Amino acid sequence: MAKTKEEAPKDQKEKKKPEGEQAPKTPKAPKTQKGQKPAAAAIPVDDTPEATPPPVPRLRDHYHQVVRPKLSKQFGWGNPHQVPRLTKIVVNVGAGEANKNPKVLDAVVAELGAITGQKAVLTRAKKAISNFGIREGMPIGAAVTLRGARMYEFLDRFINVTVPRFRDFRGLPSKSFDGRGNYTVGIKEQLVFPEIDYDKVEKVHGMDITFVTTAGRDDVAMALLREMGMPFRGEQPVAVYGEAGKNG
Repeated sequence: MAKTKEEAPKDQKEKKKPEGEQAPKTPKAPKTQKGQKPAAAAIPVDDTPEATPPPVPRLRDHYHQVVRPKLSKQFGWGNPHQVPRLTKIVVNVGAGEANKNPKVLDAVVAELGAITGQKAVLTRAKKAISNFGIREGMPIGAAVTLRGARMYEFLDRFINVTVPRFRDFRGLPSKSFDGRGNYTVGIKEQLVFPEIDYDKVEKVHGMDITFVTTAGRDDVAMALLREMGMPFRGEQPVAVYGEAGKNG
């Protein structure tokens, strides 16, 4: 005989839910009137604080607060735009032996990057010189041009850290101006910079550092560099106090 519906197995019967438990209700969307567009979804807001800007270099702050008013009073300038300023610093290294040993230029570029914090650019020969085995366009050195905050940071490190490491230092020469307000210092070896590792130096070489100003005259440029703390020979260097000096 066929089984009736009443004799079906109990497992196939629907289980009744207990009275206390109910299915979770999904929230209904708010009703909108006819002709009214639904509200746009809320845009998430990022509450994380923004990155703080880098601190102002100490020498730049000293120039605006101390040097400019002092030079204006010393030379009688009424217009603040007449006060000279430092525009750039050029660090140049010549490597004449690069035509025989190309690895010398790689070491020079790496050392200039460590000293200045900026990648160096290769300098090439403008014309061919057969006596030295130089062809036109051949790389013969490297140079770095510093401006802005990096320029002031390099000048601060040069005056306070590098210059005192010179051997038998008695002051920088005061006759190295070019007649147009630019000052050049020659360094015999790169080992005076604390960023250079003695064990990694392949060859000792010198470099030229040029401080370019808008002075136009040597006496004005010398007064500018003197107030920035440059220790000239036979003179007492000017002490520079910034935020670091006040806090320390």
